[in-house]
Amino acid sequence: MTDFSLAFLGMFESLRMGPTFARGRRDERAGHVRSLTVSGSLVVALVRGPDDPVAFRARIAVRAFGASDWARVESALVREARFTADLLNGRMPAGIEAIFDGEGLSLLPLSFDEVALDCSCERWPMPCVHLAATCYALARAFESDPFEVFTWRGRSRDELLMRLRRLREASAVDGSGHPSDAAQQSPPRSSPPPNAGAPPNAGSPPDAGSPPGEKTKDRPAAEDPASFWGFDAPDGPDAAPAPEATRPDALLDQLDDPGLTHEGRPVIEVLRPAYQALPDRT
Repeated sequence: MTDFSLAFLGMFESLRMGPTFARGRRDERAGHVRSLTVSGSLVVALVRGPDDPVAFRARIAVRAFGASDWARVESALVREARFTADLLNGRMPAGIEAIFDGEGLSLLPLSFDEVALDCSCERWPMPCVHLAATCYALARAFESDPFEVFTWRGRSRDELLMRLRRLREASAVDGSGHPSDAAQQSPPRSSPPPNAGAPPNAGSPPDAGSPPGEKTKDRPAAEDPASFWGFDAPDGPDAAPAPEATRPDALLDQLDDPGLTHEGRPVIEVLRPAYQALPDRT
C-alpha cells in the first residue's frame, strides 16, 4: 500500500476496535462496498454485508481546504520543480506531504477528531462495520489513484493540474514582469494607420465658414443626401421632381457598429439619410 493508504488506515485502526475493523476488512474484500464516491470534503459509500437486509449509506467527511489554502499549496508546489513535473505527468511525488506541512496543513487527517462519520444503519458504537468497510475501500481508492486525496480535500485532479500549468507558465515571466527572452523575440504587431478602413474624408473637419447644406470643394455636405450620392436636384420650375427614394436602409441596422462617429454623430446615422435618398436608377 502507498503511504497515504497506510497512514489513513492507521488513524482508524488506532481506535482499537479490532473485531469491527476485521469484519469491515472482510466485507470490503468480499465486494460488499457496492459504490464509493469521493468529492470535496465527503466520501459516500453504499455497503451491504451478508447479514444486511438492505444497503446502508456510510459517510466520512473532512474539512476541505479553502481557495486561499490551495493557492498557497499550488505556489509552493510550483517552486519545487520536481513536484510539479511528477504531478503533471500523473505521478504522486514522494514526500509531497511536506509541502502541505509547510503551509500549516495536513493532507490526511491526523486524528479521529478531524473526521465526521455517520451511517444510515444507526448502530452503536461508531464506527460501525459499514464505516469500517468504507475506510478500507477508501484506502484502496487512494492506492489506485492517489489524486483522490486531493479531491477529498477540495481540489480535483483536473483543476489542480490546470492551475499548476498556469502557474508554471507565469513563472516563465521574470521578476520585472517582462516576458521571457523567447517571448520578447516575437515581432511586435504593427498598428493600423489612423482611420484605417474608414471612408474617405470620414475624419476630415468641415470647411471653415461653409454654411450647412452647401457643397464644399472636397466633399458634399452630409446634409445634402442627393449631392452626397452625386445626383443633383434639377433646377427650374419645369424640372421634373426628384425621384422618390426607394433604397431601403434596413441593411444599416444589420451592421456591426464599430463605434465610429462623424462630427459627433454615429456613422450609421450620418449615412442613413443619404442612403434613403439614393434614387433607384438602373
